[in-house]
Amino acid sequence: MRPYDAVLLLSFGGPESREEVMPFLRRVTAGRDIPDERLEEVAHHYYLMGGRSPINDQNRALLDALHAELRRRGSAVPVLWGNRNAEPFLADTLREAHGRGLRRFLVVTTSAYSSYSSCRQYREDIAAAVASLADEGLEVVVDKVRPYATHPGFARANTRLVTDAIREAGQPDDDRLRVAFVTHSIPMGMDDTSGPGDGEGNLYWHQHDELGHVILDEAGITLDRNLHGALVFCSRSGPPSQPWLEPDINDHLRQLAGQGVTDVVVAPIGFVSDHMEVRYDLDVEAAETADELGLRMTRVPTVGVDAEFVSGLIDLVEERAAEARGETVAHPAWPGAAMPSICRPGCCPNLRVARPAACGAD
Repeated sequence: MRPYDAVLLLSFGGPESREEVMPFLRRVTAGRDIPDERLEEVAHHYYLMGGRSPINDQNRALLDALHAELRRRGSAVPVLWGNRNAEPFLADTLREAHGRGLRRFLVVTTSAYSSYSSCRQYREDIAAAVASLADEGLEVVVDKVRPYATHPGFARANTRLVTDAIREAGQPDDDRLRVAFVTHSIPMGMDDTSGPGDGEGNLYWHQHDELGHVILDEAGITLDRNLHGALVFCSRSGPPSQPWLEPDINDHLRQLAGQGVTDVVVAPIGFVSDHMEVRYDLDVEAAETADELGLRMTRVPTVGVDAEFVSGLIDLVEERAAEARGETVAHPAWPGAAMPSICRPGCCPNLRVARPAACGAD
């Protein structure tokens, strides 16, 4: 793990009580002029679950799993946890770690894909936290593992989970079964500019689409079936005038029912754990839509603390540490090309306002 003193799991964060819900949502939407009346509509999703997001407990479980895998490989570095929008906040975690004598940190985020909201915004928060500590006279260095949507550990874990779910769905004819690969919708402008500044854009969409095709091919070979699926989206927000990635999962289910499909396997490949967008948007809303349409819906688990996924994350940690030591490193990727650990200039820009971003070349 040289030269790093600690691994730091960086996540979105979530409220742990009803009293924390609205302050949390205001932090998430800061600068967007979203009225409290609109936020109350989203808050209702949390209130249905007692005001407690599932994400923090899932992060605690992932923290333990990363710690155990590092120990299994003989590494004694501590594994820390910080959030962007809820306690423990990233800056607080770094400040406390600095007090323990830790100075150089390697971040693993709970977001696998390339876009502003799923990568660069995390980099902005890292830069802001490092600058905040510098203002206090506390110097730290923070690096990050590369986006891992194309890493074999992530891809294989998702493939196995989807394959198991198709088995669980029974034996409907192939023309009556569909797989819906679900991810968080983002504004089309954000997708258009996802990826390096000298790239073609739309990397967010392409990474999901490529993974979905690989999963279908691998599951089809394993099960000896001719499988069909599509990439769909959930959790759209923002004004109706702003175009976001479509189709919505519920609209897609209606379309499938109209085509005579009877069984749908819903695979949330855009998420690494069963947080609010999965528990509410899929397990509540999509499940209700499927029930109304007479569709049998099987929901695939997220990778969570799957052993192959966790092992892949530690592979990425060791890979980044080797890079920091100046060693030549091969970047395994399946499917698609590996993203660099240091983001190239113009990668996934902030379309509202330019902010400093760590772990990049610009």
